Amino acid sequence: MYGMSRKEYQKLLEVASEQVPFGIYAVEKTGYAELRCDRCKSVTQLKALTRQFKSQGFKVHSNR
Repeated sequence: MYGMSRKEYQKLLEVASEQVPFGIYAVEKTGYAELRCDRCKSVTQLKALTRQFKSQGFKVHSNR
């Protein structure tokens, strides 16, 4: 676990977004965020993965 300010987190999300051109790069809940590198091969796969995280209560950050 690593604590950081919201401003630092936003900058980290920008960098993570550049690393995953098509897929999920982060998920977050209140007080918790997780950087991911889930690359998808199709829009269908991306939507299914997004639904899976949202059903668990996460906000999903992804690129299409």
